[in-house]
Amino acid sequence: MSTVDTSTVDPPALGTSTVELRIAALPGHVRTARMIATAVARRSLVPTDALDEIRFAVGEACLRAVNVNRLRAPEDLVVVRMTSADGVFTVSVADSGEPGDDAAPGPDGGPLGLPALFGVAGYGTETAGGGPGAEYLPGDADSAGAGSALPPGIGLALIEGLVDDVEVRRRPDGVGTVVTMTWDTTSLVDGGLASAL
Repeated sequence: MSTVDTSTVDPPALGTSTVELRIAALPGHVRTARMIATAVARRSLVPTDALDEIRFAVGEACLRAVNVNRLRAPEDLVVVRMTSADGVFTVSVADSGEPGDDAAPGPDGGPLGLPALFGVAGYGTETAGGGPGAEYLPGDADSAGAGSALPPGIGLALIEGLVDDVEVRRRPDGVGTVVTMTWDTTSLVDGGLASAL
């Protein structure tokens, strides 16, 4: 029987299926976390149409956490917890940063939100090598420039646009941040969200 360290994120409720992954603060591990999250979502019977959103959002959250840990505590692990229960798929990504790390203020002084993304040209259209036309995914960038091409906070704003519900809060132990992303899989149907039809 294995034990679960609950010091980084809240423990799962009874009757849930949970997978926990701990990765070093290296950009190359972001791709692994993305693939595992997609596989867990698929095995949790998340509709196929939501898998790309989950893959991209988890990649953004993990890349953000890796960059924060590289800045604040390179030896600390990034904790990714994937939970499926009662038609809800949740992914939490915990880092060891300070409040406000990678959260640049928006034009109104508050957090940078999704509308600010409209001013970012070219995101999502380059490969890690810089060539046009191929899809960019978080973690595909070379380790020297991982996450440095975009201003702070863009990753959180992208996540906000991909996820049904996102919460950014301090870890229960007070050290670091947890980004929790939730998808209501009961509202998903072939072709997208049922509420959007």
